Amino acid sequence: MESLTSRMQGVQSPIIPVVGELIKNSPGTISLGQGVVHYNPPPETIEFLPKFFAEPANNLYKSVEGIPPLLTALAGKLQAFNGIEINGENCIVVTAGSNMGFMNAILAITNPGDEIILNTPYYFNHEMAIAIAGCRPVLVATDENYQLRPEAIAQAITPKTRAIVTISPNNPTGVVYSEAALRQVNQICDTNGIYHISDEAYQHFTYNGVKHVSPGAFGSSKYTISLFSLSKAYGFASWRIGYMVIPKHLFVAIKKVQDTILICPPVISQYAALGALQAKEEYLQSNIGAISQVRQLVLDSLNRLQGLCSITPANGAFYFFLKVNTQMDAFELVKRLIQEHKVAVIPGTTFGMDDGCYLRVAYGALQKETAKEGIERLLQGLETIVRN
Repeated sequence: MESLTSRMQGVQSPIIPVVGELIKNSPGTISLGQGVVHYNPPPETIEFLPKFFAEPANNLYKSVEGIPPLLTALAGKLQAFNGIEINGENCIVVTAGSNMGFMNAILAITNPGDEIILNTPYYFNHEMAIAIAGCRPVLVATDENYQLRPEAIAQAITPKTRAIVTISPNNPTGVVYSEAALRQVNQICDTNGIYHISDEAYQHFTYNGVKHVSPGAFGSSKYTISLFSLSKAYGFASWRIGYMVIPKHLFVAIKKVQDTILICPPVISQYAALGALQAKEEYLQSNIGAISQVRQLVLDSLNRLQGLCSITPANGAFYFFLKVNTQMDAFELVKRLIQEHKVAVIPGTTFGMDDGCYLRVAYGALQKETAKEGIERLLQGLETIVRN
């Protein structure tokens, strides 16, 4: 039988299930791989569910863009935390996670063959979405500290460029971009009539007094698309609720995409999200504070690898991005770490870094003692495999 081909053959395989299969075949492995948090959603999440069940019509489809009470709550949060005012120029669309928000945006603003600028290392699902849409990622390297290079970004623009993507706090590096650099990107987009897609899934995860900055708060929102998620800060990964703030002129196009793929975000999850947003401030403070302690433990341990690895300072998200001083293939190193040392990390090649051996280390999913054991295994594994 003739083999069937499709556009998906040119799309990389999602790395998390690939590494997950290796972990499954090596019982007892501690995962420093997937980017999730170790804690549960706030109790208010569950407390709001009876409100969903009390409304008989909630088994029916609801508005494509989200239920009104959640849109109102999100508008309040955006104003208070991000400095983004919802007005006549912009609007909120609730999505099934922020990955869906990114896919919505790409499909709404591009034609096949168009270009999207990604800063490397990029988030792999962004690159995959661009490929699925039949568009071309244009890669611009960040500097030695993984910070943006606005001049290089500007030089990469062509007549086919439709957007520049930034992620701050960053996945996979954990760095937080400066307000000045983000303002420069916004200005570049405004000047060229292209969009700034700002992925802010890790907005709450900043350390050492560093503050999160939202490009959507810089003034005119004509060319800014902001993406947010409850998956990380609220322990909401499986509930699948994210949201996007978009220019009003994109609303019809975004609704077409979302109505086709989803119709509306799961209404029960929207009620859960409404509950989560009522959580007391202590919920985020205590949980992110605990992650901050794990972060320091991980950083102190990784600093013992001086000479073997380069570790870039990072004040956001829950990742460190290591450059390992070896000629080994990153995926081969990951396989050996799992099989021989029972610790899992993610290879840098999946983030577009193939000019050396890079590893993403995620520390959000683990309690302190498990994280300590996982990092010890990683250190011993790297010492054994790379030095030998």
